[in-house]
Amino acid sequence: MATCPALLVAAPASGQGKTTVTAALAQLHARQGRRVRVFKCGPDFLDPQIHAVASGAPCHTLDLWMCGEEDARRRLARAAAEADLILVEGVMGLHDGEPSSADIAARLGLPVLAVIDGAAMAQSFGAIAHGLRHYRPGTRLDCVLANRVGSERHARLLRESLPADIVWYGHLPREAEAALPERHLGLLPAAEIGGLAQRIGRIADLLAATSAAALPAPVSFAVPPGLTFPPLLSGKTIAVARDAAFCFLYPANLECLEELGARLVFFSPFADRTLPACDAVWLPGGYPELHAARLAENRSLWQSLTAHVEAGKPVLAECGGMMALFETLTDGEGRSHAEAGLLPGRVAMQPRLAALGLQEAVLPEGTLRGHTFHYSKSETPLAPLARAATPDGRAGEAVYRRKRLTASYVHFYFPANPPAAAGLFSEVPTWPNPFARPIPASPRPSAPPSIAPSTPAATCAANSCPMRCRTRCSPACMPTSSPPTPRRR
Repeated sequence: MATCPALLVAAPASGQGKTTVTAALAQLHARQGRRVRVFKCGPDFLDPQIHAVASGAPCHTLDLWMCGEEDARRRLARAAAEADLILVEGVMGLHDGEPSSADIAARLGLPVLAVIDGAAMAQSFGAIAHGLRHYRPGTRLDCVLANRVGSERHARLLRESLPADIVWYGHLPREAEAALPERHLGLLPAAEIGGLAQRIGRIADLLAATSAAALPAPVSFAVPPGLTFPPLLSGKTIAVARDAAFCFLYPANLECLEELGARLVFFSPFADRTLPACDAVWLPGGYPELHAARLAENRSLWQSLTAHVEAGKPVLAECGGMMALFETLTDGEGRSHAEAGLLPGRVAMQPRLAALGLQEAVLPEGTLRGHTFHYSKSETPLAPLARAATPDGRAGEAVYRRKRLTASYVHFYFPANPPAAAGLFSEVPTWPNPFARPIPASPRPSAPPSIAPSTPAATCAANSCPMRCRTRCSPACMPTSSPPTPRRR
């Protein structure tokens, strides 16, 4: 049994300030010399980048369906053994989705701090807090923090409205400069937010005067049996694209590949003219639509990747990675760009959300779970190898294959089935996979939660990178992108 102070930061809805408060708490305790580990509920690639900067350590994902309860317990127990504080950011509202953040908190024994935007209310603040605590029996909502408060008198009205069984943790004033900018997939990547650490630091300074500055009560985490990884990728080198166009990487996926025996090298489709020497390639998701012209100019890189595919070597292209492989990519301004051409057809950005939610794909290598979240649509004559399905059985995203190139809009979570993940990066996999194991049963949402994407991007100098890069970080990781819009903290 491992024990560590822990807290799940939740809210009545999105946009209340969970991400900013979680990051500020992480920085507040980290700068006091405490080792802080932050987790994010639900599939997300962007909020975890913020938390990696704030805490100085990778932020991992907790999801009872995609990752599994055993994976969550294992990661929390590992964090408890090495950290002084565990923070978990919830997803959407506390009771939204199945399983919800409240379900995760109850299942894993986590107390809850509710962040409530009090800007346009007074006594209703207490009613909302009461409802959050009592809507689901067993919810350990012990305390609340008011956000965007107009004055000390306003704060007093909010505090006096609370029922006796909920503790007032303090309040944060309206702070426009702390708003984190966002675009169509959520927050901007951490590397693109100017003065991010300083923004978080201003909120941390304000939290220092509240009850939130104290360590929460310790939580005990049972240590599940460790995973045994067969060395399916021993001796293999996997080249992973990582720059501003391809920055959606779960830290757990990188760990999983290494534990399977792979050596990881990183490259930038912006800056590198050819692939590094490798046995397999991974093109993760990101924002190719924002950098389509620059990617289209790097013909030598795409020629190198084409030679790799024609030689029968594996490539996994997820979402944005797949978009860059079509013959043409039409960006949000309606401009078309000639891209890699490894997949016949075209992909075009849409003004409205095209797909969102958890999905599961049954592949020759095994079953993998993940999620999808995109604003583009593709058209191709290529017949799908398989089609993913949602947790309630509806048809999901197509999975395409050309030789050993596998492409889909689905972002896979490798630790859900490491042998199946290894198969995607193997030149001549054995089917059926002798090491493949069934996905363990876990709560199945009646409808996939509405979840934004995110992951720590390594975009700074190698010595200070929160992702602890083993190779140099490309200066191309931090280009200027489309103007952001402010987001409420």
